[in-house]
Amino acid sequence: MKYNFLILFILTISFIGCKKNNNISSDIVNNPASIENNKASTSNAVIKFETIEHDFGDIMEGEKVSYSFKFNNVGKDDLVITSVSTTCGCTVTDFPKDPVKPGESGTIEVTFNSSGKSGKQVKVITVATNANPSESQLTIKANVKKP
Repeated sequence: MKYNFLILFILTISFIGCKKNNNISSDIVNNPASIENNKASTSNAVIKFETIEHDFGDIMEGEKVSYSFKFNNVGKDDLVITSVSTTCGCTVTDFPKDPVKPGESGTIEVTFNSSGKSGKQVKVITVATNANPSESQLTIKANVKKP
């Protein structure tokens, strides 16, 4: 008797757990914007880049090349860059650590070291801010040739 009750209890808990997950999934399917609404920033900072992609063209292997991505805060609140990450250790960045006031501009410096690289290279830089959306992606490209 105890064994039957235990199995019935486990099945009931499993059914309730599955039912709960299905409701969450159907909410996401029926309203995918609900995911974004939960992540939405309350800040009125807006980051606007002059360009989000730069192609260095052909460079020689071992060369270090740099580019400055210029941006403006076109929002109403201070813009805070919380982090800038890259897809590879061959790419380093420097960015403003202080808030960028509304109407002001700044740059994100990106340096690509082509040592040990060859052929077409595409690197993505992710910029996390207090703006909405909270992440922006920048891209650098280069065609690395052997000397």
